[in-house]
Amino acid sequence: MSLEIERKFLVENEDFKKECYQKKLVKQGYLNSDKNRTVRIRIADDKGFITIKGKSNETGTTRFEWEKEIDILEAEQLLLLCEPSIIDKTRFYVKSDNHMYEVDEFYGDNKGLIVAEIELTSENEEFKKPSWLGKEVTGNIKYYNSSLSKNPFKNW
Repeated sequence: MSLEIERKFLVENEDFKKECYQKKLVKQGYLNSDKNRTVRIRIADDKGFITIKGKSNETGTTRFEWEKEIDILEAEQLLLLCEPSIIDKTRFYVKSDNHMYEVDEFYGDNKGLIVAEIELTSENEEFKKPSWLGKEVTGNIKYYNSSLSKNPFKNW
């Protein structure tokens, strides 16, 4: 169990792909997408995970997170029980100084949306912003994956 401190940004162009050192295909769904807690099932390449996240603090940067790897077959079965609209994306990993950005390029009903997240050790930690990083959307619930599963980018 831990607190997750992260900031989220829109991505202005695909230059991040030149800096990417690893990528994974991700499929995820929500067993519960209540604003006070989410229970997510994720398959990343050939691994399954269950994650529980709590409600974000006022700034939207910090929230409780618990994650555990589960059997891939169990994850596939649990995805079938999830709320409608499964999130489908590629996650790109990009190093920037002492930090790593996770950049998600969405497909399906969220095609055209690209979002970058950076995890920090404190809310006030400074970090380098690559040229491809755009407007900050930290705390904007509309950009949470759990929200994108209910109100996809194509409907905005």
